[in-house]
Amino acid sequence: MDPTWLTNALHHHTAAFTAAAEGGDPALVVPTCPEWRLRDLIGHIGQAHRWAAGMVRTGQPDAVPDPREADPPADWAGWLAEGATELADAVCTSDTVVPTLLGPGPAVFWLRRMLHDLVVHHADACLTTRRTTFEVAPDVATDAIDEALGLLSAPGAEALKPALTELRGTGQKLLLRNENTGWLITRTPDGIRYRHGVEAADVTVTGPVRDLLLLLTRRLPPARLAIEGDHALLDHWLTRSAL
Repeated sequence: MDPTWLTNALHHHTAAFTAAAEGGDPALVVPTCPEWRLRDLIGHIGQAHRWAAGMVRTGQPDAVPDPREADPPADWAGWLAEGATELADAVCTSDTVVPTLLGPGPAVFWLRRMLHDLVVHHADACLTTRRTTFEVAPDVATDAIDEALGLLSAPGAEALKPALTELRGTGQKLLLRNENTGWLITRTPDGIRYRHGVEAADVTVTGPVRDLLLLLTRRLPPARLAIEGDHALLDHWLTRSAL
């Protein structure tokens, strides 16, 4: 987890999110988060970056804020850029263990988590306003998939998200595959396990890494990718693995 690489990607997607959201009606419903309006999406980004930065600075956990209580200023584009800088600066000057979703850990956890949360919401903004096309660099999309699967399979993840217990299994395998790599997910009696590699699986999903990320985050329907094998197994995964 290179802080410089993460910081550069965070600033890039903050600017890309802003370009996608600018000019959109704040009351627009976000189709992939229908309980939110575009204003809530903007508020969430600026609010979340400051929330994470605060925990890094203080070393103390803080309750997850409600994006509908955020109050973006008139210059919300500048506010978002400032929030990204605040988070990056807090992480890059921290040398202590901080609270994370899964217990104490390095401050860079929050830079990575907020980057990939932002990447997905960049896609949401594109889908909401239809002003720009969602694009993500392959290395960023690859790391986003790695991070998501790492969180889902981490010790303590089921305590944080009890629905993950329904993803336990008896060895069923899902393979996500693109032109460069693959992610083999196995449902074991003790929970989810994954590794990089390509081998026979009960269901295989093949496509560009961007589309695999959007599928995993339920921003792209399965029909848009090539699927071979047990479609029901994939559907079961998608309905129970939301972060």
